[in-house]
Amino acid sequence: MSVSLDTEHARSWYAATANPAPQRPALEGEIDCDVCVVGAGFTGISAALHLAEQGLNVVVLEAARVGFGASGRNGGQIVNSYSRDMDVIEAKYGDETARALGDMAFEGNRIIRERIGQYAIDCDLRDGNLFAACNAKQMQGLIEHQALWERYGNRELELLEGDALKREVVSDRYVGGLVDHSGGHLHPLNLVLGEAAAFESLGGTIYEQTPVESLTHGAPVDLRTPRGRVRAQRVVMAGNAYLKGVLPEIEGKSMPCGTQIITTEPLSKARARSLIPNDMAVEDSNYLLDYFRLTADNRLLYGGGVNYGGSDPADIEAVIRPKMLKTFAQLDDVKVDYAWSGTFLMTLNRLPQFGVINDNVFYAQGYSGHGVTCTHLAGRLIAEVLTGREARFDAFAKLPHLPFPGGHLLRVPLSAIGAWYYQARDRLGI
Repeated sequence: MSVSLDTEHARSWYAATANPAPQRPALEGEIDCDVCVVGAGFTGISAALHLAEQGLNVVVLEAARVGFGASGRNGGQIVNSYSRDMDVIEAKYGDETARALGDMAFEGNRIIRERIGQYAIDCDLRDGNLFAACNAKQMQGLIEHQALWERYGNRELELLEGDALKREVVSDRYVGGLVDHSGGHLHPLNLVLGEAAAFESLGGTIYEQTPVESLTHGAPVDLRTPRGRVRAQRVVMAGNAYLKGVLPEIEGKSMPCGTQIITTEPLSKARARSLIPNDMAVEDSNYLLDYFRLTADNRLLYGGGVNYGGSDPADIEAVIRPKMLKTFAQLDDVKVDYAWSGTFLMTLNRLPQFGVINDNVFYAQGYSGHGVTCTHLAGRLIAEVLTGREARFDAFAKLPHLPFPGGHLLRVPLSAIGAWYYQARDRLGI
């Protein structure tokens, strides 16, 4: 797997408004630890923080900066459950697996809020997210979605049809929506920076600019970096789309994908609230969905689209601005101040991949665009399995890790053909 890797944060609105954070040194020399975590995004830092709270000696190795990848570039939406929802899990994997995963479907959201409160993390947390329907078929899907989530315990849902939707999003593009009052949105880079600081406050160590060049299985596991070496009793691989050949056992069963975001110039508070009156995060119900929200300084942050294989378009604003204007034509006079891409990791069944290799190398990856909440759940489950509580981690690890049809050569064009088919259905409302 190869993803272009500069080592500083993308020139995003998030990076421009990030809370102060130290430049951590690169690893030099040899060290030993209980657990080495590879990757300082949400999965890695969440796992490291949980483990440090339990008194383990944990070291994090990051090839670039804390929050460099998808964790510091995403839409910032706190969306519950998984990229494939519980009805699909029930149908494909049976009631026992569905019950196990269903019991955890809303936990990542709660973990985020616990972390923010426990460690006083300043990350612009706001409540509420809205799933918007573009046609009658999607609206029926949201009605079924409400019933499904209520069956698994989410009682904070509100269906809005027709003109009632205008109280949350003022656009003629939608026929209705479903509000999840337990969801929300935040500044994701500031969240992961705050969690990293919390980990360090407990004695944990993070090395930045320290890519792992090789991993040799054994007891201990031997990890080599450009100027250092780590001997770890156990390893957590949390590189997601940025592993770059370190763990080939799992790389053939996922695919990096790119998504793009723009952020407007600051709007007046009145104009911002004329778009999203109650400051909800919004995503539509299309197969390749658009997602948007207001920032703390009253910009509209708007994202959408997927580039299979992780490549970036030549002009991000040219791709995303027309989507924004399709939703909010009244913003035609507004300038775009920031435009950036992020790479996430997609799996064939759109469910995350958890597992263990040789009893002491654990991994969690492939959240398929649903990573903000699921990464935080993953961090807790990794800490559980490393401290002798396997059941919840194993519920995910038992899911099949399927290779993409056509392998590395054909997975991108075949996925694009599939996406074209579903986009056509969305346009036709069928």
